[in-house]
Amino acid sequence: MKKIIFFIILLITIKMSSQNKQVLYDFADLPQTLLLNPAIEPSYKFHVGLPFLSGISSNIGSSNFKLTDIFANDGRNINDKISSVINSISSRDFGAINTQIEIINAGFRLRDNYYINFGFYQEIDAIGYFPRDLLVFFNEGNATNLNRPFSASHIRYKFDYLGVLHAGISKKINDKLSVGGRLKIYSSSINLQSNNNTGTFTTVNGQNSVYRHVFSNVNVNLLTSGLIENNEYVDDAKSIVKNTFFGSNANVGLGFDFGLNYKISDQLQFSASLLDIGYITYKNNIKNTRISGDHIFEGVEFEYDANSNIDYWGQIDQAFKDQLPNTEDEVAYTSFRPVKLNAALKYSFGEQRRLLCYDDVYKDYYTDALGVQLFNVFRPLSPQLALTAFYEKAISKKTRSKFTYTIDDFSYANIGFGFSTQVSKLNFYALVDNILEFSNLSSANSISFQLGFNLIFN
Repeated sequence: MKKIIFFIILLITIKMSSQNKQVLYDFADLPQTLLLNPAIEPSYKFHVGLPFLSGISSNIGSSNFKLTDIFANDGRNINDKISSVINSISSRDFGAINTQIEIINAGFRLRDNYYINFGFYQEIDAIGYFPRDLLVFFNEGNATNLNRPFSASHIRYKFDYLGVLHAGISKKINDKLSVGGRLKIYSSSINLQSNNNTGTFTTVNGQNSVYRHVFSNVNVNLLTSGLIENNEYVDDAKSIVKNTFFGSNANVGLGFDFGLNYKISDQLQFSASLLDIGYITYKNNIKNTRISGDHIFEGVEFEYDANSNIDYWGQIDQAFKDQLPNTEDEVAYTSFRPVKLNAALKYSFGEQRRLLCYDDVYKDYYTDALGVQLFNVFRPLSPQLALTAFYEKAISKKTRSKFTYTIDDFSYANIGFGFSTQVSKLNFYALVDNILEFSNLSSANSISFQLGFNLIFN
């Protein structure tokens, strides 16, 4: 039974990678790069993404833990492997997932070097920190951990399923500087989150019985929206998806992106962006559970008496309800989106070529580029940082490639590759991450891919 409970908790956390898209960032003049930095100045007149196919991406990973740590066929006892995994992780380790599907993506050029772009995409974003104390408790029990406080503060997770309607604009100020911004309207269908919990559970030697169980300063909040309606779980997939398209029970929020792109010289360029500075207010289908209080439980002095009507279990249940009340409410709450920071420095070199752009304007570019990129996403417990070194190579005017080497919470040897090509007006791109682990995905801490089709008109 303990193993079953352990697997449930573990799968909840692991099935919940950062949103870093280091291969895509500022690569090959793709329309999707505008979602990572709205200041990127495209070299084409307008673009249209193929509906549902212009941008598909998924990142999944867990820090300091791989599936093979438990399921590898290495002859070790599974209980020993579970204990080893629990002992190796900390409450700062996490599992996360982010997926996006573009429904619409289009853009067009205006006079005076403005480029308008807009679209709609669906997103799943989730993170769950490994509740180490809870895992130890279920795996080892409390009797073998006397006087050890198990902390409720390790319970931290957040899950979002939403749609994002967005419109952005980039402006080339001069030959060196371009800036951009994006307005986002969020339509959330489901949100689950718990954070800032307090309290401990400690087992000590008892006075009137063998053990005394002490609940101290317990304050646990479990917030949900879109999961329960009329005290029943929502299982209608159509209504869940509909609410990401501003359905009747959707929860709405507002966000902004900002970016800049600055040419220090003809060959050296700096770019940066802040994404998802926003929030969502949850008002519909709310079901919050809150547990708070202090309680000391030292068993039951049970003496059997056939003539007695004492309800011992009822007394225990009532004592817990009185001192550790479990309340439910439908109080609205506001959740902030995970803000993301990108910053990159790129040096271009190699053969200098000219590319025919919009309005018969020629743009000079170099066939090769080297650079570094910093990414950070602000999470409930601590920021998730990633540092990437990259190399870009223009194979031809229409075909480009990019290689990346990334150090992050998941790996110190993450190698990625990107490829983009255009035949007539049709553009296709494919990007993958952590390619060294593709032969055995179960041994990878993280994996990601992105692909899509666009129509690009010069």
